[in-house]
Amino acid sequence: MTTADVREPAPAPQAGPEGAAVDAPRPAERLSALAQQHGALVTLVLAVIAASLAFEPFLTADNIQNMALSSAFLAVVALGMTFVIVTGGIDLSVGSLFALGGVLAAWGSRYGTAVALLLPLVVCGLIGLLNGVLIARSRLAPFIVTLAAMLGARGLLLAVTDEGSRTYLVDKGTLFATLGQGRLLGVGVPVWIALVLFAAGALVLRRTRFGQYVYAVGGNEDAAALMGAPVARTKITVYTLSGLCAGLAGALNAAWLVSGVTILGSGMELEAISAVVIGGTLLTGGAGFLSGSLVGVLLLKVIQNVINQIGSLDSAYQQVVSGAFLAVVVIAQTWLGRRGRRTT
Repeated sequence: MTTADVREPAPAPQAGPEGAAVDAPRPAERLSALAQQHGALVTLVLAVIAASLAFEPFLTADNIQNMALSSAFLAVVALGMTFVIVTGGIDLSVGSLFALGGVLAAWGSRYGTAVALLLPLVVCGLIGLLNGVLIARSRLAPFIVTLAAMLGARGLLLAVTDEGSRTYLVDKGTLFATLGQGRLLGVGVPVWIALVLFAAGALVLRRTRFGQYVYAVGGNEDAAALMGAPVARTKITVYTLSGLCAGLAGALNAAWLVSGVTILGSGMELEAISAVVIGGTLLTGGAGFLSGSLVGVLLLKVIQNVINQIGSLDSAYQQVVSGAFLAVVVIAQTWLGRRGRRTT
């Protein structure tokens, strides 16, 4: 993956219409932009080097494959979350939709692979669509709408599983199970699916008019409307996409575990938001790139793996470290943004 999906401003002209010199971007501006775009990647490289030197099992093939596979499900959720946050929104329902998608996929697997995949996509996509309509058409706060959807999806999950007492299993011999447990060129199928989706998403943000609308809405919604951008339709689309991604990730996870586990997804919305923000997408909207979100996911998984490698630390430290890292990133983004405004 590259940063091809980042929206970059056009190069500053070096001379005005009458030959007057125009200042090129200052070094401080370029440094701030590079820090925002590539800071997470540099941190990831340093973390991998440090972990490989400190823990011998870290770079083993099995450990790398396990990290990649566990990252794939969160990465698919973070893909949809990136689109939402770039528009200046937030989606708190993805964790519940992830769990609901897994249960629906496991239940539907008895009727074939097509049902196992389409059922969670349809249900979770419709919930995302409802979120988008309420936010875009009724102008309700994304936080409140998606919080209500999170609770509603979790309630639907409990209803389907008899208050969580029923676990639906997936037959290991089906094609659906192969989507979760199969390997292609030694890499898990869910990893390939996540990479293909990220490549497609990057292409959408970089090369399509819809991608420009996404950035425009996040940058300045009123200005985007004046320029003729379909603000409401863009918001509805990104929330629907977020629901679809969460449902697909849940279905793939169910195929991997060959069961619909009801307790999964708790806190995943916060992990997805953390990965997106760590990757350089601004919470205020208008700026961000999918490759950064993928790097953010990998960085979170490396941190979690390092804590597991230590062994003496409780798993709760994963949340402490992730939260502290996210706070540092947000503070850095704010500082870089203010510095950029001062130098212009």
